[in-house]
Amino acid sequence: MQQRGLELNVITFNAAISACEKGGQWERALSLFEQMQQRGLEPNVITFSAAISACEKGGQWERALSLLEQMQQRGLEPNVITF
Repeated sequence: MQQRGLELNVITFNAAISACEKGGQWERALSLFEQMQQRGLEPNVITFSAAISACEKGGQWERALSLLEQMQQRGLEPNVITF
């Protein structure tokens, strides 16, 4: 993303994770989720919701549940989109 001149922030990562989710690329979505945190960016409810949805679409329900647990441990409240 940075090579294309995009500023790497929570919004751009959320958009990329959502795009992966819509394209059925759950592994790439989780990779971006990890990269985001390695760069010191904190995932928000939108980030977690997109990653959870990507896992769900990829049949990775255990990973989705793990993300939901991480989300709640960080004090983020799931919303209608999360579920």
